[in-house]
Amino acid sequence: MTDERIFVQAIRRYCAERDIAVDVRADGWLIAMRRGEMRRFTFGYDIGLNSAIAHRLANDKSATSEALALEDVPCVPHELFLNPKLGKHVAGADWRERMLAVLAQTPQGVVVKPNEGTSGRAVFKVTNVGELDRAVGEVFSMSPGLVISPHVAIEQEIRVVLLDDVPLVVYSKQRDSDWRHNLDAGAKPVLLEDGEDRAASVKLAIDAARAIGIVFASIDVVRVDGDWRVLEINSGVMMETLGKLHPKLVQAAYDAALDRVFGEVRHER
Repeated sequence: MTDERIFVQAIRRYCAERDIAVDVRADGWLIAMRRGEMRRFTFGYDIGLNSAIAHRLANDKSATSEALALEDVPCVPHELFLNPKLGKHVAGADWRERMLAVLAQTPQGVVVKPNEGTSGRAVFKVTNVGELDRAVGEVFSMSPGLVISPHVAIEQEIRVVLLDDVPLVVYSKQRDSDWRHNLDAGAKPVLLEDGEDRAASVKLAIDAARAIGIVFASIDVVRVDGDWRVLEINSGVMMETLGKLHPKLVQAAYDAALDRVFGEVRHER
């Protein structure tokens, strides 16, 4: 069991303490939990609290940015381009011209990445046409769609794990030498104490969660030129790196979410 993901271990621990039967399948990517006649599932890092539409919006970077813009929630824009292999009637005949126009209008460069996906995989910083073509080819080789966003100088990135507008975990991502703040790229999570940055990031995260109607999520917010913006929303709450440093905090966060799954009422202490 020591080789299992922290997420799976947290669910096992929760269920063991509450006499909930747990059946782990597919190396932990599907987990069935049963208490009496009640059966609940987790899939990936999704524990099933969010509605289907909120889940789909959060997993689609372009849709997230569009939905946030509708509610005037500051965010980093992500423009969608569909894979030309899907056909001209889907991707459009002028998809490359539109990409080149975005690059030309963004002198600081752009970021190209899959429209869906996490952990910073296949994310490219692009400053010229050659880099754009290579990045687009790489992403389209594995994804039906990509997004292009302006490359911004991120002064600070903070992740807020929310449950019903309550911040369960708030930490900054401190990068080493990589320009990305992804934990898989070597960034380190550092818990935030009460203060201006924490308050501002939590408020923005709550606004973002309300905008798409999501209940349990991790929301990445960034400070650019002194202003806070939403970078992305994750419906599956992954805390593997943080869990190695702060296991009790991560367990408590998953416990709170699972209490909602099983209809438990938590009392303030």
